[in-house]
Amino acid sequence: MFIQFGYVVLFSSAFPLAAMWALINNIIEIRSDALKLCTGLQRPFGQRVESIGQWQTAMEAMGLIAIIVNCYLIGQCGQLQRLFPWLSPEMVIISIVVLEHFAILLKYIIHVAIPDIPGWVADEMAKLEYRRREAFKAGTMLTSITDGILCCLTGKATSLVMPVESSEPADAFEFVEVKPGRVLRVRHIIPERQSPVVTEEDQVKEPEQVKGSGNSNSSSVHCKRKITVYRNGQLVIENLGDVLHSQILQCQDGDLEPCSTVEVELADYKEVTTSPEPTPPLPMVGEQKPAAPPRRRHRKPKRTLMIDSEREISSCKGTHSDVALFFVHGVGGSLDIWGSQLDFFSRLGYEVIAPDMAGHGASTAPHIAAAYTFYALAEDMRAIFKKYARKRNILIGHSYGVSFCTFLAHEYPDQVHKVVMINGGGPTALEPSLCSIFQLPSCVLHCLSPCLAWSFLKAGFARQGAKEKQLLKQGNAFNVNPFVLRAMMSGQYWPEGDEVYHAELTVPILLVHGMYDKFVPMDEDQRMAEILLFAFLKVIEEGSHMVMMECPDTVNTLLHEFFLWEPDMSKKDAAKTDADKTVTVNGVVVQTPKPNKPMEK
Repeated sequence: MFIQFGYVVLFSSAFPLAAMWALINNIIEIRSDALKLCTGLQRPFGQRVESIGQWQTAMEAMGLIAIIVNCYLIGQCGQLQRLFPWLSPEMVIISIVVLEHFAILLKYIIHVAIPDIPGWVADEMAKLEYRRREAFKAGTMLTSITDGILCCLTGKATSLVMPVESSEPADAFEFVEVKPGRVLRVRHIIPERQSPVVTEEDQVKEPEQVKGSGNSNSSSVHCKRKITVYRNGQLVIENLGDVLHSQILQCQDGDLEPCSTVEVELADYKEVTTSPEPTPPLPMVGEQKPAAPPRRRHRKPKRTLMIDSEREISSCKGTHSDVALFFVHGVGGSLDIWGSQLDFFSRLGYEVIAPDMAGHGASTAPHIAAAYTFYALAEDMRAIFKKYARKRNILIGHSYGVSFCTFLAHEYPDQVHKVVMINGGGPTALEPSLCSIFQLPSCVLHCLSPCLAWSFLKAGFARQGAKEKQLLKQGNAFNVNPFVLRAMMSGQYWPEGDEVYHAELTVPILLVHGMYDKFVPMDEDQRMAEILLFAFLKVIEEGSHMVMMECPDTVNTLLHEFFLWEPDMSKKDAAKTDADKTVTVNGVVVQTPKPNKPMEK
């Protein structure tokens, strides 16, 4: 077909009847092919495509070349001289060039004037889309219950899975294809930064700071720890480098800090386990000789890991162009739950990136359970991180999203500068629960979707009022298809993410916990703070599991303070003079230098 089109348009001036013969040939070919498909062969399945692809570009290029070739043929064959005998050879050449430019201009005007989609078709498509949205908003609950009853009666689940409701088109939203057919919605806000005014005195005094991105005042921290795993399952962590637990953030609320817990039990464990056995006194006459203490058996370690590196920790300001903030939501959420944080930090000048996971928000929802395993979602987050990452990146995760932040921090330790974990749970390997309600069939979850939404509202928020219901609706939280929800809960299998995996992290981490959280107990965040090298635990008394939506101002202030924080290494030498001590907490032995000042309660 393309070759026929080339012959017709390239040499139409030499043989004008070529177009008519091509039309007759195409009509005969269409009818003969239809006869063969309907009578002699199997009917193939049609496949819809958006366009003809690169052939469209080839056709347009062929049309442009045809104009040039036909104008040349008209001038070369003498047709113009026969029509206008008074033209000189120079005037003929000029006339051919003018005719060529006019034909190209006319082709461009026709291309612009005739749209690819007619106006009435676009209007009808917009009306259908509007009616679909209105019908969906009006009958969401009724449709869900009806579909669930029909699924239970027929035993068949719905065959189509798509995002429940997409956000309205707005600025700063992008759609990224992480894999063929797997598209994620990403909100990417790049603030407009004004270049600072630099005087001649500043250029003389601080030439390096003016050139850099504001990272010249970073503090170098020595990260050294020995991780030993014994055969009886006991984990021993020895911190041999710098300890920043005493330099906790100056926060007004919350009194749970990892170093305070470690310091309380530190001396007791050292006196029992590491102190030398005293020599028993000589027995007096008539006294019974005390029994000798039992000898401790030497334990052989199963595995020993040694971490020894230097990390640069600096203040991350909104004016720094090499800083990017990544927000990752959890199961059932969307990027809309970060609305307050995205607006707050974008106004401060930070570059923010917030993706929708597969099946959540406006991202595509494949109808296959393997698309929602931890490893599949982790590869999606890796693709988003590699696309938008800067030199210094800060990861903020909530609930299940904390696991993906941990994964990225472990895979890219040089690019991840700080991490924030909001109600993320303890440092344990992920394993799906076999007795969970989410193991029920999707058709049953269709029927229970109103009850699940109500229970999430009751457990996810400290108060269950009209404000919280509005926040839940605006944040598009817990508004996913039952099939996606079931696959997400069943795919939470990550055996590598155990205590040792978290203990290898050397990035500063802020732990934020809502006091009334019924999904994640306080003990799990405390255990996480004990395992991590540089961890700061903050408890918000007014919040629950969705603390960033309940207390946006408190969370925004806390996060911004953590972004601006940098360690004070002025007392580094004084801290090294303290004796090393060891502590056991919940089956984990942690050995750390004693802080140089008491913790704030």
